[in-house]
Amino acid sequence: MNRKLRSLERKTLAILEILQEAGRPLGARAISRELALRGVDLNERTVRYHLLHLDERGFTRLVGRSGRLLTERGREEIAGALAVERVGFVNSRIDDLACQADFDLASRRGRLVINVTYLPLEQERRAVEAMRPAFEAGLCLSVLAVRAGPGEKLGGLEVPPAMAGWGTVCSVTLNSIFLRHGIPVESSFGGLLEMAQGKPRRFNEIISYAGSTLDPIEIFIKGKMTTVHATAISGSGRICASFRLFPASALDQARALLEEMKAAGLGEMVLLGNPSQPFLEVPTGKERVGMLVAGGLNPPAAAEEMGVDTYSRAMAALVDYSALSPFSRIQKKITRGFHAAGQYGKGTKAKT
Repeated sequence: MNRKLRSLERKTLAILEILQEAGRPLGARAISRELALRGVDLNERTVRYHLLHLDERGFTRLVGRSGRLLTERGREEIAGALAVERVGFVNSRIDDLACQADFDLASRRGRLVINVTYLPLEQERRAVEAMRPAFEAGLCLSVLAVRAGPGEKLGGLEVPPAMAGWGTVCSVTLNSIFLRHGIPVESSFGGLLEMAQGKPRRFNEIISYAGSTLDPIEIFIKGKMTTVHATAISGSGRICASFRLFPASALDQARALLEEMKAAGLGEMVLLGNPSQPFLEVPTGKERVGMLVAGGLNPPAAAEEMGVDTYSRAMAALVDYSALSPFSRIQKKITRGFHAAGQYGKGTKAKT
C-alpha cells in the first residue's frame, strides 16, 4: 500500500512540476505528452483524473478552456515534496542523455543533446540581436542552433502558440562524444565563471550536480546573475560554464577529439587543464584533468539580460545533427522578416 501511495504521489508531483515549468495553463493532452518525455506513462483520461484531485486539494485551478494553472499552494507543495529523493537528479539526467545521444564525429551523423529556449515571437528579433555577440564571441559550446515556430517540434518538444523555440547545443553532447571514444567524463558542477579581457579567471559561484535537484545554469539565468551580453562585448563579466574531469591518461586523445569537434562546429569554448593540477583554482585530484565547458544557454541568457522574456530548459531533448544550422544563417532569415512561423533550418511539424 505504501509503495502504491508513493507511486501516486510521484505522478502528481510530476504533473505539478510540469505546470510550474510551463508558467501558463496546460491541458491534459500537453501534460500527458510531457510526462511521456519524463518516462511517466499516463494517458489523457488518467491525467484529467489526477488534475481533478489536484483542484480539490487547491494545488491547481482551471482556467477556462486553456487548462490548469499552478496555484501558490501548488508551488509550496513542489518546494517541499520529495526534495531529498530528487537530489542527484541532474547527474542522472546527464548520464542518461550521454548514453542516448549517438552522434558520430567521423560521419557527422546522429543525435546530440540540446537545450531549449522559448520566447515570444514579437520579441524574437530583439532576442536574436542580443544573442548574436555571445555566439560571435564563442561563449558557448557550439555556434550551431535550430529554430522552430509555433506548433513545430524541437526534438520531442512542441513549441507553444505565439512562441519561437530555439535549440542550442548542450555541453552533455561533449560527455557523449567522449564516452563513445572510451573516455569517461565526470560532471562536477555548473557555475558562474568570471571572465577578464576575454579569458576565464575563476568561478565565483558553483552548484554541484550531485547535490542539486535543479540544473545550476537555469538557476543562474533566472536569478539574473549573469552578464553574458556585456562579457561578449567587453570581454569581462560573468557567464555560465561547467567543470568536468576525465582521466589524465586520455589527455592526448581528448585534445584530438576536441579538434575534430571544432571542425564539426561543436568546440567553441572548451579549455583543458594539466594532469593532477588545479584548474581555475579548482582541485582535480591525482591523475585527472580539469575541463571547462561554456554553457550552451549563454546566448539565451544574453537575451534574458536584455529584457526578452525567455523560458529555458537545459538538457531538454535530442535532435539530429543535420537539423542544426550556423546561428548567423538563422539570424539572417529572422532579420529579413521571416519570423512569423517556420523552422530554420530543418525540422518536424507537430502531429495533431
